[in-house]
Amino acid sequence: MTYKSSTQAVPQVSAVPRHVAIIMDGNGRWATKRFLPRVAGHVKGVDAVRTIVEACSQRGVEYLTLFAFSSENWRRPADEVSLLMRLFMTALEREVSKMHANNIRLRVVGDLGRFDAKLQDMVAKAEAQTAGNTRLTLTICANYGGRWDIMQAVGKMLKEQPGATDFSEEQLTPHLAMAYAPEPDLFIRTGGEERISNFLLWQLAYSELYFTETYWPDFDGAELDKAIDSYRQRERRFGRTSEQLVEQKKAS
Repeated sequence: MTYKSSTQAVPQVSAVPRHVAIIMDGNGRWATKRFLPRVAGHVKGVDAVRTIVEACSQRGVEYLTLFAFSSENWRRPADEVSLLMRLFMTALEREVSKMHANNIRLRVVGDLGRFDAKLQDMVAKAEAQTAGNTRLTLTICANYGGRWDIMQAVGKMLKEQPGATDFSEEQLTPHLAMAYAPEPDLFIRTGGEERISNFLLWQLAYSELYFTETYWPDFDGAELDKAIDSYRQRERRFGRTSEQLVEQKKAS
């Protein structure tokens, strides 16, 4: 199934966001603040992922998307990049069976061709193992960038319709990396920065944005509830007026 974009159709709004997307920022600073090596922050960050996956499942969130490694993160020191790759592999080895037992589906999106063959194989097997699960879809964005996503979608669209010169959102949307999921209702960034940082540029057009000073390793169920409470205070108009929303509520 491919979902229409929020500029094509008004999505259903509920008290609990159907799709939460998170930039998990602050691992390194969390460690530095405690006079620990950066690796300690990344290891602790994996624990936070486990906590938030379970918290989202308990609260009825259907889709959780985590920005694990951006296409720009290759600019980091080589030893840190190597560590992140090892952590990713270890997490897959340890967590996939648990996710499967808890009816959680795993998807990994991004330009995976840059990863070594073993990691690519592990991803493929994890996705296949959990493909039938329905409680929550957990998407890990790895070597992902919003501009890359749009460009690869454009490339696929052009191949599908060679010679065409006029295109629409409806033709492009099915080729986006996350066409299988509705657009995020709530975007969260931890760690105090207030940027989208090339994450889901197309999909975040009408998402509610929430920024917190809390570093990712400290982000837990209580912090998630704060973000959801903030989301519930927003008036999601999607181009309409407040008066129209009032009339819609009366009609329903």
